[in-house]
Amino acid sequence: MAELLKASEIKDWLKRVPEWEQEKKTIERTFEFDDFFQSIDFVDAVAEIAEEQEHHPDIDIRYNKVRLVLSTHSEGGLTELDFETAEKIDTLTE
Repeated sequence: MAELLKASEIKDWLKRVPEWEQEKKTIERTFEFDDFFQSIDFVDAVAEIAEEQEHHPDIDIRYNKVRLVLSTHSEGGLTELDFETAEKIDTLTE
């Protein structure tokens, strides 16, 4: 089982994924694309990462914007798994 991160560890991780923002017990990021089809292609790629990681973000699709929220629900907050997943998702838009 993953352990909850301490505030100092979360701060260090946020430096590694600077486009993600902490919101209480989650991290989130909104991605913007040219159109709906690109948004869906991105979500499909996120789904592959989520399955590999066995860690699934909450996903909100609004036409060309996709908002992802990560948290380890079973632990009630943020763990390394959230940030590792965020890092992998970030590679999709590099």
